[in-house]
Amino acid sequence: MRLMSLGFALIGAILLGGPQAGFAQQGHEHGMTHGQGDGMKTMGDQAGGHADKADVPLCPVMGDPANLAVSTPTDDGPVYFCCKDCIPKYKADPAKYADKVAAQRQALASRPKVQVTCPVSGEPVDTSVFVEKDGKKVYFCCKGCVGKYEAKPEKYAAALANSYTYQTKCPVKGGDIDPQAFTTFAGGGKVYFCRQGCEDQLLAHPDEYLPNLAGQGVSMSVDEMKHRAASDKDTAHSGCAGDDGAESHGH
Repeated sequence: MRLMSLGFALIGAILLGGPQAGFAQQGHEHGMTHGQGDGMKTMGDQAGGHADKADVPLCPVMGDPANLAVSTPTDDGPVYFCCKDCIPKYKADPAKYADKVAAQRQALASRPKVQVTCPVSGEPVDTSVFVEKDGKKVYFCCKGCVGKYEAKPEKYAAALANSYTYQTKCPVKGGDIDPQAFTTFAGGGKVYFCRQGCEDQLLAHPDEYLPNLAGQGVSMSVDEMKHRAASDKDTAHSGCAGDDGAESHGH
């Protein structure tokens, strides 16, 4: 009898301990970092990733979460959509979606952003070339653009409003992005990196690093990565600007 009681107790411990052990293991896996060894944080901790659903900008056309890789420029800044099919619907009647666009911009207001293009030329900015305006820095690709902007800033107001990205962290290393280190995908969407070499790592292991983009609201697919990797990179990839910041970047 004593042996039977001991046996039943052992079986009960296994049954109770098994699921708990499995839950603990799942929790450990869920908290693992992406790109371990490269300094990446978990997606919930990564700057630019918002766990609070209230911070997620919504597509003004469909009401689904917007993809910050899909947008169209306006005089007041870009409008983001869940897919490219929503862009022509929006352009056909922008006033119809005005309230939802305002709500989207309110949701985006709490997110960090980085200026990546010059409001005068549209080229990637050189972060050593800037002026102060209203207590904020406005960056340019070269010194030649500074004078043009200062002479008539209102002329470039719309371009400045469209010169930012909300993808502020490199998906591979987790560092701050370099506006001159990016790759362009079909349809015009860009992914930014902290340095040029990170692009090759993203293209080689997209399933490992794409979640780090998704945490910043930028949705890309493995198929897009594979297609990009198979294409001629030189036709779509930006190089670093020269010392004068005026080198052409293939836009």
